[in-house]
Amino acid sequence: MAGRGRPRSFDREVALARAMETFWLRGYETASMAELTTAMGINSPSLYAAFGSKEQLFREAVELYNTVEGAPIERALTEEPTAYGALAAVLRWNARAFTGRDRPTGCLVVLSAVNTGDEAVRRCLAKLRAAGIDQFRDRMDRGVREGDLPEDADTATAARFYTAVVQGMAVQARDGARREELERMAERALAAWTAVTGGPVPEAPTSP
Repeated sequence: MAGRGRPRSFDREVALARAMETFWLRGYETASMAELTTAMGINSPSLYAAFGSKEQLFREAVELYNTVEGAPIERALTEEPTAYGALAAVLRWNARAFTGRDRPTGCLVVLSAVNTGDEAVRRCLAKLRAAGIDQFRDRMDRGVREGDLPEDADTATAARFYTAVVQGMAVQARDGARREELERMAERALAAWTAVTGGPVPEAPTSP
């Protein structure tokens, strides 16, 4: 009869958050089921019953990551009054977030792609990274419409440039770069704003 099964003996959301951290630290390919179940505090049958498969668990972990870690980025891209201010806030935030001491370093979406042989997972991550480029381009296109970027600005190339900077920061953070080093990277990238976008740098850029 429906409803007669044994209730779960674990908090699904807590288990998912721990799986997210494991994938963030280890990547999709190298995170073993043993590592995942240990981190989540459950056994393999419970994992499969709750999440279906390792791939589905990973997809849910990435969704959680984007919801939690992506919120400050979404706010910056939405609320900052200029395209420069928005991108400055994103780069400066990532310099701090990628090197936080209470979490794995770098970015789950960027670092999980390394050595991933699973084609479905690779496509999933590629789609998410492409969405990140689109976010930057959309904000720069808004800047064109609102007049803080010139009408002939190559927003597509500029978005790819700043995405590459963010991805590079993520990799370097995993390799041990300090917050101060990533902050200097961010400022150098922002110093190239006029050359990359053709737009002026505001006199009073957003504070970090």
